[in-house]
Amino acid sequence: MYETILIPTDGSEGTDPAIVNGLDIARTYDATLHALYVIDIAELLEIGYLGADSADFEETIEPLEDEAKRTVEAIEERARREGVDIVTVVRQGTPYEEILEYTEDAAADLIVMGTHGRSGLSRYLIGSVTERIVRTSDVPVLVVQLSEDGE
Repeated sequence: MYETILIPTDGSEGTDPAIVNGLDIARTYDATLHALYVIDIAELLEIGYLGADSADFEETIEPLEDEAKRTVEAIEERARREGVDIVTVVRQGTPYEEILEYTEDAAADLIVMGTHGRSGLSRYLIGSVTERIVRTSDVPVLVVQLSEDGE
């Protein structure tokens, strides 16, 4: 049923339940798991986090890329321990756009994502990558909500 499962991650605890579910589904269907971390460049520019010139940009982005790599490598280690084939990827861009593009590039047939379950004004003001993916993805999306106690 599933051959390629995508788990987008931002390294937050909200993604852990998605990772658990994604690993279980991948094991069940002998599917390949793809762990994708997208560094949100637009948001970083918007808040003035990135410098104005290319040297500043490279100096600032490097630690973020290192953190992204550590995040997907941790998922890779976990998958390998559980006997699941995995591909890890770090991209830069707008998260929902990169996730949708990668879904197509990798021919993923399922996306498994976590959510913090924000609602009302908070969700409206902040936006939700997960919500955008659910509304626009051509493949099924399994949304795994982080419980109120963080588990």
